[in-house]
Amino acid sequence: MNQEKRMESLKYRYRHVQVPSRGPGRGPGGPGRRNPGRGGSPKDAGKTIRRLLHYLNEDRALMALAFLCVILNTVGTLAGSYMLRPIINTYIAPLDGSRGDAAGLARALAVMGAVYLVGVLANYAQARVMLRVAQNSLQKIRNDLFARMQKLPVRFYDTNNNGDLMSRFTNDVDTVGQMLSSTLVQLFSGTLSIIGTLSLMLYTNVYLTLVTLVMIPLMMRAGGAVARRSQRFFSAQQTSLGAVNGYIEETITGQKVVKVFCHEDIAKEEFGMLNRDLRENQIRAQFFGGIMGPVMGNLSQINYSLTACIGGLLCILRGFDVGGLTVFLNFSRQFSRPINEISMQVSNVFSALAGAERVFAVMDEDPEPEDDPDAVVLEPMRGHVELSHVYFGYTPDKVILKDISLYAKPGQKIAFVGSTGAGKTTITNLLNRFYDIQSGSITVDGVDIRHIRRENLRSNIAMVLQDTHLFTGTVRENIRYGRLDATDEEVEQAAKTASAHSFIMRLPHGYDTMLEGDGANLSQGQRQLLNIARAAVSRAPILILDEATSSVDTRTEKHIEHGMDRLMANRTTFVIAHRLSTVRNADAIMVLEQGEIIERGNHEQLLAQKGRYYELYTGLKELD
Repeated sequence: MNQEKRMESLKYRYRHVQVPSRGPGRGPGGPGRRNPGRGGSPKDAGKTIRRLLHYLNEDRALMALAFLCVILNTVGTLAGSYMLRPIINTYIAPLDGSRGDAAGLARALAVMGAVYLVGVLANYAQARVMLRVAQNSLQKIRNDLFARMQKLPVRFYDTNNNGDLMSRFTNDVDTVGQMLSSTLVQLFSGTLSIIGTLSLMLYTNVYLTLVTLVMIPLMMRAGGAVARRSQRFFSAQQTSLGAVNGYIEETITGQKVVKVFCHEDIAKEEFGMLNRDLRENQIRAQFFGGIMGPVMGNLSQINYSLTACIGGLLCILRGFDVGGLTVFLNFSRQFSRPINEISMQVSNVFSALAGAERVFAVMDEDPEPEDDPDAVVLEPMRGHVELSHVYFGYTPDKVILKDISLYAKPGQKIAFVGSTGAGKTTITNLLNRFYDIQSGSITVDGVDIRHIRRENLRSNIAMVLQDTHLFTGTVRENIRYGRLDATDEEVEQAAKTASAHSFIMRLPHGYDTMLEGDGANLSQGQRQLLNIARAAVSRAPILILDEATSSVDTRTEKHIEHGMDRLMANRTTFVIAHRLSTVRNADAIMVLEQGEIIERGNHEQLLAQKGRYYELYTGLKELD
C-alpha cells in the first residue's frame, strides 16, 4: 500500500474515535449500537430557543438587570465618545477662535471620565449577573438531564455510545453555558452599539456616514469569505486532531501488543503521518483564523483614512467642526468592532443551539414505562421463577428467543450454556425487566413480573457480571452498594461469604481503602470477589451469575467459586457459563442454540444423551 493510500486509511479509521461502551447487550445477541453524529447546526432553532428560555424564566429579574447594565454600558461608551465634540469645540479649539480653557477642560474631562466609569461598572455588573444566570440554568439543565438518564431503560444505554452521552454532559452543556453567559449579551450589546453608533454618526454628519455605509458590505463580504475558508480548515484540523488522539489512545492501551509483534517502527511511522497531516491542517486553520483580524482591521483602516480625508475637506470647504470630525473618526473605528463581534458570535450561537438540541434529545427519550396501577409488592419474595412460551426480540423483525419455557424452584441452580449469541444473557435481561417480552409470560412466585413493581423485582435480584464495575470510594462503600442500609458487620460478613475478607484485610487500610479507576489497584479476581460480596450483602433471593469467572485464571476461579457456592446457598440461581466445569453441580442445565432450548437436564442426564452438551463437554465440538 502506497503512502497516500495508507494515510487515507488511517484518517478513515480514526476519524470518529470514541471510547466504546459495554453493557448487558454486548455480543451478537444484544441490540446493535447507534452513534448519533454531532450536529453542527440546529435542526429546529426556534423550538430549542424556547426551551432554553424556559430555563431562564426563574431568573427573569436578573436577566432584566443584566440587559439594563448592557444599555447603561453602551450609552455610557457612546456618550463618553460623543462628549469629545463639545470638549474640543469649547475648551481646546473654540469655534469662535478664542483661546482654550484649561480649567473647563479639566472639569469636562472629569465628567467624561465619570460617564465612562458608569459604563465600566455596568459592564462588570452585567458580566457577574449573566454568569450567575448562566450557571443557574446549567445547574437545572444538568439536573434534568441526569434525572432523565436515571429513568431511561437499559435499551437506551445498549444502543447509545457512552462517550457520546458523556459529551452531552460536558461539551454540549458547556457550549450552552458559554452562549448564555457571554454570547447573548454580546449580540445584544453589539446590536445596540451598531444602532447607537449609526444614529450618532448620522446626527454628526450625513455625508461621512454614507462613506462608512458603503464600506460595510465590502467588510462583510471579505469577513464572510475568510470565515468560510477558516471554518473548512478548522473542521479538517479537528478531524486530524481526533485521528491523532485516537491513534495515541489505542496505541498506548495496546502497547503490550505493539511490543509483542515488534510493531514499534510501524507505529512511529503511522503516527508521523497522522501528525504531519495535523500540522498541515493546523497551519491552514490558524493562518485563516488569524488573518480575520488583520483583514477587518485593514478594511477599517481604509474606511478611517477615507473618512479622515473627506472629513478634512468638509472642514475646509463646508465648515464642518474639528470636534465633529474627531468624534466621527472615533465612531468609524467603533462601528466595525460590533459587526465583527456579531459575525463571530453567530457561529457560537448555532453551535450552542446544536449542543442544546443534543441535550434535549436525551431529555425527550421515552423513559422506562410506569408500573401498572395494579402492580404489587412481593414481601417476602421466595424466588420461584417460571418462563412459559416466551418469545422476544430486541427489534420486532428479529426474534432472539423462541418458545422458551423453564422453571426454577427456590434454592435451585439453573445453568445456561450454548454458543455466543444463543440468547443466554437475553434471558437474564428479561428476568430483570430490562426488556419486556413480546409474548408468553415470566412469573415470580406465581405473579407475572409485569404486575410486580420494578423496584421491588430488581431489589430481589442480585447480579454478578463478567464485566466488573467498582465505584470511586472505599471497599466498604462498594460492597454496601448492594444494600445501602447494611451495617459494617453485615458488610464484613458478606465479604467473608464471598471469600474476599482475607485479601481486604491485607489492603493498606482494610475496608476503608480507597478505590479509584474502577479498582485499578486490584486484580481482576479481587474485583470480582468484591462484586460477589456486593451481591451477598443484598440478601436477594434470586441470583444471576453471568460468566462471572470467564476472565480469571483457573486458580482464581476456584477461589471465586468457593465464594459463589456460599452465595448461592438458599438462593434461586441462574448461571451463564462458557466453562462447563462450573455448571456440573447445577440442578438443571439448559442448552441453547439460536434462541431455543434444544436440551435440558442435569449433568449426568445430558452426558447420557450424547447430544450437543456431550459434544461441548467432551471437547468434540468447541463453543463458538
